[in-house]
Amino acid sequence: MIALSLFRNSDEITAKKIINSLKENAIESEEMGMYWKEFTKGGYYWYQAPIEAHALLIETFSDIDKNLQTVDNLKTWLLKNKQTNSWESTKATAEACYALLLKGSNWLSEDKNVTIQLGNLSLSTADDKVEAGTGYFKQTIAGNKVQQGMGNIIVTVKPQSTATSWGAVYWQYFEDLDKITTAQTPLKLVKKLFVEKNSASGPVLQVINEGDELKVGDKVVVRIELYADREMEYVHMKDMRAACMEPVNVLSSYKWQGGLGYYESTKDASTNFFFPYLPKGNFVFEYPMYVTHAGNFSNGITSIQCMYAPEFSSHSEGIRVNAIP
Repeated sequence: MIALSLFRNSDEITAKKIINSLKENAIESEEMGMYWKEFTKGGYYWYQAPIEAHALLIETFSDIDKNLQTVDNLKTWLLKNKQTNSWESTKATAEACYALLLKGSNWLSEDKNVTIQLGNLSLSTADDKVEAGTGYFKQTIAGNKVQQGMGNIIVTVKPQSTATSWGAVYWQYFEDLDKITTAQTPLKLVKKLFVEKNSASGPVLQVINEGDELKVGDKVVVRIELYADREMEYVHMKDMRAACMEPVNVLSSYKWQGGLGYYESTKDASTNFFFPYLPKGNFVFEYPMYVTHAGNFSNGITSIQCMYAPEFSSHSEGIRVNAIP
């Protein structure tokens, strides 16, 4: 705001110094565009509004810096933020739309043809009806037509475009839970089981590996490590458990740990975590269970998905546990 005020009152030298300082503190990436870490956090004060602040930055760089590539990078972050988050107010939405349409490349007017090659199958926006403005389209491939070569995907955009584009591929299939291998997107999950043993120095946790035997009455601690590379809203994480396990905590409640608030809900076969807001970073969740039955059981997997952007999903690998009387 100071830079814009100075620039509009003919003090271009000071305004450009502020712009250079902002550039030096910015974070740039090919996928997320250009943004500032300290501006992405919301708060109680009037100036702690991430979307409005970023929209004002686009206006500032458009007027003072006049660099088309920089403005496009700033617009990219705004769109990528909308992919996994909701703009909380009408004011934020109006400011963001104004900034996107203000300057930079006119992405809405670009008439481009996108071709997606999945093995021998070719999909094109020229052959399908696309959504006006956004260019969104969706294709469903029946299971009996899915071939191994479709794992090799080539996306071609003609003519070449500077506009931001993204897509996702979903593969749905049936598999035994203990044979599932880990999969990740910008969300990453690692699930580990530990058995708690008493020692001279106090309780210690020992990792449960494939084939290790547990005894009825053993205390097992589940540890879930979650990594998110961007802010997301409306995220659901489901942790399955073996039929021989009974959780200690059976009451559902809202919890707060390490700057993260979530609702934990215990069900018969799983524990569910609901995050209204998941910030960028690493998070660790732990909860205890007791072995109640003997036998060989599938412990299932832990899965997570952003309800606002379903393409952001991940799951851990499946393992089996062996319990003896």
